[in-house]
Amino acid sequence: MPSANFLGYTLPIMAVVICLLRGVNVSGHNKIKMDELRALCERLKLRDVRTHLQSGNVVFRTGERDLKKLGCRIGDAIEGKFGFRPVIVLRTAEEWRGAMARNPFVGRRSIDPPKLLVNFLEAAPADGVREKLGALKTAPDELVLDGRELYMRLPNGVAEATVPWTTVERLLGVAATGRNWNSVTKLMAIAEELEAKE
Repeated sequence: MPSANFLGYTLPIMAVVICLLRGVNVSGHNKIKMDELRALCERLKLRDVRTHLQSGNVVFRTGERDLKKLGCRIGDAIEGKFGFRPVIVLRTAEEWRGAMARNPFVGRRSIDPPKLLVNFLEAAPADGVREKLGALKTAPDELVLDGRELYMRLPNGVAEATVPWTTVERLLGVAATGRNWNSVTKLMAIAEELEAKE
Protein backbone atom coordinates (compact mmCIF):
# COMPACT_ATOMS: atom_id res chain seq x y z
CA MET A 1 0.00 0.00 0.00
CA PRO A 2 1.36 3.49 -0.83
CA SER A 3 2.60 5.36 2.19
CA ALA A 4 4.29 8.59 3.23
CA ASN A 5 6.61 9.57 6.04
CA PHE A 6 4.94 11.85 8.60
CA LEU A 7 6.33 13.00 11.95
CA GLY A 8 8.95 10.27 11.94
CA TYR A 9 6.80 7.29 11.03
CA THR A 10 5.15 5.94 7.91
CA LEU A 11 1.45 6.52 7.35
CA PRO A 12 -0.81 5.18 4.62
CA ILE A 13 -1.71 7.76 1.99
CA MET A 14 -5.23 7.93 3.46
CA ALA A 15 -4.45 8.49 7.15
CA VAL A 16 -7.09 8.13 9.85
CA VAL A 17 -7.39 11.30 11.94
CA ILE A 18 -9.29 12.03 15.15
CA CYS A 19 -10.53 15.61 15.41
CA LEU A 20 -11.63 17.17 18.71
CA LEU A 21 -13.58 20.42 18.91
CA ARG A 22 -13.55 22.23 22.23
CA GLY A 23 -16.61 23.83 23.76
CA VAL A 24 -19.33 22.89 21.27
CA ASN A 25 -22.88 22.15 22.44
CA VAL A 26 -22.10 23.21 26.02
CA SER A 27 -24.91 24.86 28.02
CA GLY A 28 -26.70 25.83 24.84
CA HIS A 29 -23.71 27.64 23.35
CA ASN A 30 -21.75 27.03 20.13
CA LYS A 31 -24.34 24.62 18.79
CA ILE A 32 -23.43 22.22 16.01
CA LYS A 33 -25.59 19.28 15.03
CA MET A 34 -23.44 16.25 14.35
CA ASP A 35 -25.09 15.52 11.01
CA GLU A 36 -24.22 19.07 9.93
CA LEU A 37 -20.67 18.63 11.17
CA ARG A 38 -20.32 15.39 9.20
CA ALA A 39 -21.67 17.11 6.07
CA LEU A 40 -19.22 20.00 6.55
CA CYS A 41 -16.30 17.57 6.81
CA GLU A 42 -17.43 15.73 3.71
CA ARG A 43 -17.52 19.02 1.78
CA LEU A 44 -13.87 19.43 2.79
CA LYS A 45 -13.19 16.12 0.98
CA LEU A 46 -12.65 14.15 4.20
CA ARG A 47 -13.59 10.50 3.79
CA ASP A 48 -15.65 8.04 5.87
CA VAL A 49 -16.58 10.73 8.39
CA ARG A 50 -17.87 9.47 11.74
CA THR A 51 -18.91 11.40 14.85
CA HIS A 52 -19.18 10.31 18.48
CA LEU A 53 -21.55 11.91 21.02
CA GLN A 54 -22.57 15.57 20.66
CA SER A 55 -19.39 17.13 22.05
CA GLY A 56 -17.43 17.56 18.83
CA ASN A 57 -15.60 14.29 18.20
CA VAL A 58 -14.98 13.44 14.55
CA VAL A 59 -13.01 10.61 12.96
CA PHE A 60 -12.22 10.51 9.25
CA ARG A 61 -9.70 9.51 6.61
CA THR A 62 -7.69 12.10 4.73
CA GLY A 63 -4.80 12.40 2.33
CA GLU A 64 -3.73 15.71 3.90
CA ARG A 65 -0.19 15.51 5.31
CA ASP A 66 -0.19 18.85 7.12
CA LEU A 67 -2.52 18.56 10.12
CA LYS A 68 -2.05 22.20 11.11
CA LYS A 69 -3.25 23.26 7.67
CA LEU A 70 -6.15 20.81 7.90
CA GLY A 71 -7.15 22.17 11.31
CA CYS A 72 -7.23 25.69 9.87
CA ARG A 73 -9.44 24.53 6.99
CA ILE A 74 -11.88 22.88 9.39
CA GLY A 75 -11.88 25.96 11.63
CA ASP A 76 -12.51 28.27 8.67
CA ALA A 77 -15.41 26.11 7.52
CA ILE A 78 -17.01 25.96 10.98
CA GLU A 79 -16.63 29.71 11.45
CA GLY A 80 -18.11 30.38 8.04
CA LYS A 81 -21.15 28.18 8.62
CA PHE A 82 -21.80 28.45 12.37
CA GLY A 83 -20.35 31.84 13.25
CA PHE A 84 -17.80 30.78 15.86
CA ARG A 85 -14.37 29.17 15.79
CA PRO A 86 -13.70 26.41 18.33
CA VAL A 87 -10.27 25.19 19.36
CA ILE A 88 -9.51 22.23 17.10
CA VAL A 89 -7.08 19.49 18.10
CA LEU A 90 -6.06 16.80 15.60
CA ARG A 91 -4.26 13.52 16.18
CA THR A 92 -3.54 10.71 13.76
CA ALA A 93 -4.77 7.29 14.84
CA GLU A 94 -1.14 6.33 15.47
CA GLU A 95 -0.61 9.35 17.73
CA TRP A 96 -3.85 8.57 19.56
CA ARG A 97 -2.76 4.97 20.07
CA GLY A 98 0.55 6.21 21.48
CA ALA A 99 -1.22 8.59 23.85
CA MET A 100 -3.32 5.71 25.18
CA ALA A 101 -0.24 3.53 25.64
CA ARG A 102 1.49 6.26 27.67
CA ASN A 103 -1.41 6.78 30.08
CA PRO A 104 0.25 6.34 33.51
CA PHE A 105 -2.99 5.49 35.33
CA VAL A 106 -4.46 2.73 33.17
CA GLY A 107 -3.04 -0.22 35.11
CA ARG A 108 -4.61 0.77 38.42
CA ARG A 109 -7.53 -1.31 39.64
CA SER A 110 -9.32 1.59 41.29
CA ILE A 111 -9.57 3.75 38.16
CA ASP A 112 -13.07 4.92 37.20
CA PRO A 113 -13.01 5.67 33.43
CA PRO A 114 -15.26 8.77 33.61
CA LYS A 115 -12.86 10.25 36.19
CA LEU A 116 -9.75 9.61 34.12
CA LEU A 117 -9.21 12.39 31.58
CA VAL A 118 -6.77 12.87 28.76
CA ASN A 119 -6.33 16.51 27.74
CA PHE A 120 -5.05 16.78 24.19
CA LEU A 121 -2.94 19.91 23.74
CA GLU A 122 -3.07 22.02 20.60
CA ALA A 123 0.74 22.27 20.66
CA ALA A 124 3.66 21.18 22.81
CA PRO A 125 4.01 23.28 25.99
CA ALA A 126 7.11 25.31 26.74
CA ASP A 127 10.07 23.94 28.66
CA GLY A 128 9.53 24.06 32.40
CA VAL A 129 5.76 23.57 32.32
CA ARG A 130 6.03 20.02 33.67
CA GLU A 131 7.89 21.32 36.73
CA LYS A 132 5.30 24.06 37.30
CA LEU A 133 2.47 21.54 37.15
CA GLY A 134 4.39 19.24 39.49
CA ALA A 135 4.63 22.03 42.04
CA LEU A 136 0.84 22.33 42.31
CA LYS A 137 -0.87 20.82 45.34
CA THR A 138 -3.43 18.63 43.63
CA ALA A 139 -4.13 15.73 46.04
CA PRO A 140 -6.20 13.65 45.79
CA ASP A 141 -6.07 14.46 42.06
CA GLU A 142 -3.03 13.48 39.98
CA LEU A 143 -1.74 15.28 36.90
CA VAL A 144 0.93 13.93 34.54
CA LEU A 145 2.13 15.86 31.50
CA ASP A 146 3.67 13.74 28.75
CA GLY A 147 4.38 15.42 25.42
CA ARG A 148 1.18 16.93 24.05
CA GLU A 149 -1.08 15.08 26.49
CA LEU A 150 -1.99 15.91 30.07
CA TYR A 151 -3.38 12.92 31.98
CA MET A 152 -5.63 13.68 34.94
CA ARG A 153 -6.94 11.27 37.56
CA LEU A 154 -9.81 13.02 39.33
CA PRO A 155 -11.22 10.62 41.96
CA ASN A 156 -13.93 13.09 43.00
CA GLY A 157 -14.86 14.02 39.44
CA VAL A 158 -14.24 17.06 37.25
CA ALA A 159 -16.63 19.29 39.21
CA GLU A 160 -14.67 18.64 42.41
CA ALA A 161 -11.18 18.98 40.95
CA THR A 162 -8.68 20.38 43.44
CA VAL A 163 -7.12 22.79 40.95
CA PRO A 164 -9.46 24.68 38.55
CA TRP A 165 -8.93 23.90 34.88
CA THR A 166 -8.39 27.60 34.17
CA THR A 167 -5.31 27.50 36.42
CA VAL A 168 -3.99 24.35 34.73
CA GLU A 169 -4.49 25.71 31.22
CA ARG A 170 -2.84 29.00 32.14
CA LEU A 171 0.23 27.06 33.26
CA LEU A 172 0.19 24.95 30.10
CA GLY A 173 0.23 28.09 27.97
CA VAL A 174 -1.56 26.31 25.12
CA ALA A 175 -5.17 25.44 24.42
CA ALA A 176 -6.34 21.91 25.15
CA THR A 177 -9.49 19.84 25.17
CA GLY A 178 -10.17 16.84 27.39
CA ARG A 179 -11.95 13.55 26.94
CA ASN A 180 -12.65 10.92 29.57
CA TRP A 181 -11.24 7.45 29.17
CA ASN A 182 -14.52 6.00 27.88
CA SER A 183 -14.51 8.51 25.00
CA VAL A 184 -10.80 8.01 24.35
CA THR A 185 -11.22 4.25 23.95
CA LYS A 186 -14.38 4.61 21.85
CA LEU A 187 -12.70 7.05 19.45
CA MET A 188 -9.78 4.64 19.10
CA ALA A 189 -12.24 1.85 18.24
CA ILE A 190 -13.85 4.00 15.54
CA ALA A 191 -10.40 4.90 14.16
CA GLU A 192 -9.43 1.23 14.01
CA GLU A 193 -12.61 0.44 12.09
CA LEU A 194 -11.59 3.05 9.51
CA GLU A 195 -8.01 1.74 9.44
CA ALA A 196 -9.37 -1.71 8.64
CA LYS A 197 -11.05 -0.29 5.51
CA GLU A 198 -7.73 0.78 3.96
